[in-house]
Amino acid sequence: MDTIWLTGAQWLAVLRIGLGLWWLESWRHKDKKGWFERGTGIAWAADVAARHRWSAVRSGFQRVVAPRPRAMAYVVVYAELALGLGLVVGFLTPVALAGGLLLNLLYFTLMIHDWAEQGQNAMMALISAVALFAMAWQTWSLDSALGWF
Repeated sequence: MDTIWLTGAQWLAVLRIGLGLWWLESWRHKDKKGWFERGTGIAWAADVAARHRWSAVRSGFQRVVAPRPRAMAYVVVYAELALGLGLVVGFLTPVALAGGLLLNLLYFTLMIHDWAEQGQNAMMALISAVALFAMAWQTWSLDSALGWF
């Protein structure tokens, strides 16, 4: 593979780190007080799910998320932080990439009506898949330094 400036593995590391920074920005801009104390994030998602065109999304949200809004707020917010940190430093990278891919697919499905969300989640899922199957943890990562994976 011919590349400019960096090797192919280094470009994949740049892609992985960029995705991690994207997750960290998603975490950073969240109103944590609103999410944790007032339940704004899950309430917003509940409103979206209630009007969703697919009954499986409506019923799945009611079964899994609605009964535990506070816990799910913490899961969402801290999952985004963990994904961002894991991808930036390359720690448990395959787990972070698979988890991020799953979270983006869930967001993508929930936000099927919102084109802006669709684009963001589709691109983040694509980057996760490419980085996962190209094993983007081989360069500039703690996983590589520790000889993991």
